[in-house]
Amino acid sequence: MTTPGSNKRQVEAFFDALNRGDVAALLDLYAEDGRCVTMGRTLISGTFSKAQITAAAGAIFEAFPTGIRFHIRTMTAEDDRVAVEAESEGGHASGQHYTNEYHFLFRFRDGKVVEFKEYMDTERVTAILCGGQRPPAA
Repeated sequence: MTTPGSNKRQVEAFFDALNRGDVAALLDLYAEDGRCVTMGRTLISGTFSKAQITAAAGAIFEAFPTGIRFHIRTMTAEDDRVAVEAESEGGHASGQHYTNEYHFLFRFRDGKVVEFKEYMDTERVTAILCGGQRPPAA
């Protein structure tokens, strides 16, 4: 049985793995049916299965050759959920310095991430991570 406290420790492990660029440790935190939901309408927005996360996880670190660091500002846990306010910074492959502010919502089952929702400033994502490109109009 997981508790709000153990879920918070898993969130800390998640960001520690991201900050180290440890793809294997990051993927191990996801349940087999886990998913990532990146909110907004950007080229990187959508809902991604663990298989899709596995296929794309390395690209995150290729986009940030000197790494990207996430800093947790606040964390609140209740039942199977952990809400996180965070910020990031890193040197993007384009040579630009990237920063963003986030709200993340994690849902857990048996100590594994079943859903990771990511809310952020999508204009920063578009400007730097997507090189100014936007998805086609719907």
